[in-house]
Amino acid sequence: MAQQPKVKLYWLEKSRAQSILWLLEELKLDYELELFHRNKETMLAPPELKKIHALGKSPVISITPTDAATTGAKPIVIAETGFITQYLCEHFAQGAALMPKRYRDGQEGQAGGETEEWMRWQYFLHYTEGSLMPVLIMAMVLGNLKGPKVPFFVRPLTTMIANQIFSAFVFPNTKTHLAFLEQQISTSGGDYMCGTHLTAADIVLAFGLVTAKEQFSTFGKWEQPPEKLYPKLWAWMDRMENQEPGYQKSVEKIKTIDSSYGVKFP
Repeated sequence: MAQQPKVKLYWLEKSRAQSILWLLEELKLDYELELFHRNKETMLAPPELKKIHALGKSPVISITPTDAATTGAKPIVIAETGFITQYLCEHFAQGAALMPKRYRDGQEGQAGGETEEWMRWQYFLHYTEGSLMPVLIMAMVLGNLKGPKVPFFVRPLTTMIANQIFSAFVFPNTKTHLAFLEQQISTSGGDYMCGTHLTAADIVLAFGLVTAKEQFSTFGKWEQPPEKLYPKLWAWMDRMENQEPGYQKSVEKIKTIDSSYGVKFP
């Protein structure tokens, strides 16, 4: 068996690094973990992460080529969830179904010759970080404006401002995204976003959605509970959280390494 490059994940609690850990488990790769803890007051990543990548964010991976010892090649450092996911799948998913077949038979290399499954897969790698996560992160930040860390004498003002932004932007955009994802899974031809089986697109999408699942009902006044409005999406989130072995392995991996982190994963 050919020797594999050395893969290392720089993991940060409460970050999308958990998605990459799940992906590594699904790919059945040997990998190394270096764990980082957020500042308990600011919830920012520690400055040590900037030694790995200039933005000081996670996920970040490094890949050391197998011939590094003889050639002196330096590790490849890759940041951003979608880029990491695509790179790992393109190089290590041979024989796995995590990346759908790209082209229909006889149409290799042709524009428009891609399979629907691959087009969905590629789209969701970009959609998650470019469209969905900014809305969810804004919701998290605004939620903090209503929380106990805000001094009580200014909290009524910050709460009013947060509620106005929720009403004008976060809530309507959240409904748009949830309806879109309900439609996507309804037309995928299976129980997953790209079809009949789990792909890396599901893994990338799962972190933000499952993390926010219990909070969606607090974003505004729903005509029905969101789980009733988007039943296929809620069933998908439940499947990701409770029925996917790779997800469970990734959670247990962190708990085994350092249970003192006490991070409640979705």
